[in-house]
Amino acid sequence: MNDFPLHTLKTAPKAASSRLLSAQEKYGFLPHLFGKMATAPVVLEAYLTLSEIFERSTLSAGEQGVVLLAAAVENECEFCVAAHTGGAKQKGIPDSVITAVRDGDAIPDVRLGALVDFTQAVVRKRGRIREDEVERFLAAGFDQANVFEVILGISLKTLSN
Repeated sequence: MNDFPLHTLKTAPKAASSRLLSAQEKYGFLPHLFGKMATAPVVLEAYLTLSEIFERSTLSAGEQGVVLLAAAVENECEFCVAAHTGGAKQKGIPDSVITAVRDGDAIPDVRLGALVDFTQAVVRKRGRIREDEVERFLAAGFDQANVFEVILGISLKTLSN
């Protein structure tokens, strides 16, 4: 098995250093994911840039957290599920919703349930979703822009999961 380096501010390639420093300042620590991604500075740049763009989407901060958690669950990324559980809590998502997403149970909130179902369908079907799945998502109060924003969130998770 390959053991990719876990870079620090001292060991990272020069092209990744400023982004790692910014991340450390933002989070108060250097996430291991970023230390690993620093091996390919353009990947670190892509991930951080996509993350910033996703945060500007019209999905609420809580909905963004649900998209990231739902994608991590569908991708079976245990580390990311744990990280996005904390993130969803910080963004005000109720524990009952978080637990349901993690356990694959029905979501007690209709809108968030539609968001989870749609997110996981896109991941599971590699983007080849049916028209009725889009219609159910839209009927829950989302709009066409949100369809693409969910795909953006999934793209972000594809880089990290």
